[in-house]
Amino acid sequence: MKRCFSITILLLLFAFKYLSAQDLKVLYESNTLKIEQISPNTFVHVSYLSTEDFGKVACNGMIVVNGREAIVFDSPTDAEGSEELITWLEQERKVKVTGVVATHFHDDCVGGLDGFHSKGIPSYSSLKTIELAKAEGNLIPQNGFKKKLVLKVGSLTVVNRFLGEGHTRDNIVSYVSADRVLFGGCLIKELNAGVGYLGDANTSAWSETVEKVKTSFPEVRTVIPGHGKIGDIALLDYTIKLFRIK
Repeated sequence: MKRCFSITILLLLFAFKYLSAQDLKVLYESNTLKIEQISPNTFVHVSYLSTEDFGKVACNGMIVVNGREAIVFDSPTDAEGSEELITWLEQERKVKVTGVVATHFHDDCVGGLDGFHSKGIPSYSSLKTIELAKAEGNLIPQNGFKKKLVLKVGSLTVVNRFLGEGHTRDNIVSYVSADRVLFGGCLIKELNAGVGYLGDANTSAWSETVEKVKTSFPEVRTVIPGHGKIGDIALLDYTIKLFRIK
């Protein structure tokens, strides 16, 4: 019996590893929101932002679920999308959303914060994100930290760290050690992506910052970029190369 159980666990782990490199199974999809699972405790949510320069852009966020709790990383792009996401988590996964983390101050991270705040769900970000969101006139996270914030989700921990400038002056990354999943946000590019929006970027620091991310989380297996397909450590290497000063 124990042998059969062990084989089952190994098969499940293999399946999640395979899914991380292939098209993921969609658990929920509407015109405004898509949710996919990439590991036992980690999901990706995708919402959409209309932009002048790039048209309708798909924006990735992360969800970590463990026990009866969930934390969302980057809100959907508006309050309606956030309410849709919260409803799915509460009704389909039977969990309580205990927080939302914004990885930088742009609308693809904070645009849906009101959907969380209206339900009494606290929001977190770096102090720099709060400062920049206020200056930009964007929605403002409620709770700030300087360099590092560790959050509990059930029995798991998620480490949120600022390791340097890149896409913006405030971009952080979030790491789920139990699943070896890194949410890089817009600091990390999908394979073969262009440089994207650089209006708030520090391109001279970008490669060095991602090198610090790679060094800080050497066991990472799955990487979620801010836009586009998830992958593995190759996304970090690609981003480093893309912005390396020659």
